[in-house]
Amino acid sequence: MPNVSLFSQIDGASPRTVRIVVDGRPVDVPEYANVAAALLHAGVGVFRHTPVGAAPRAPYCMMGVCFDCLVEIDGLPNQQACMVRVRDGMEVKAMAGARALV
Repeated sequence: MPNVSLFSQIDGASPRTVRIVVDGRPVDVPEYANVAAALLHAGVGVFRHTPVGAAPRAPYCMMGVCFDCLVEIDGLPNQQACMVRVRDGMEVKAMAGARALV
């Protein structure tokens, strides 16, 4: 079986898009997507690094169970990217290390 992306565009009309900002870079993504799917569609492979060991993480379950897709959305840290729908003008940043306690 060939290694084909699970996130490929379905044949037919191009979907309407919205523009989000990912780590300072504007990206046009399908308007119906959740943030995790939109980031994968845009080629983002690492969403965060673990607080201990700085291991790179990316979405695993895509249904809100694993917490590997945590990102900062519009200034709010630790948001599950797979559970938030994209909207025009949204700003998304990768999570880096442990959160501040104060």
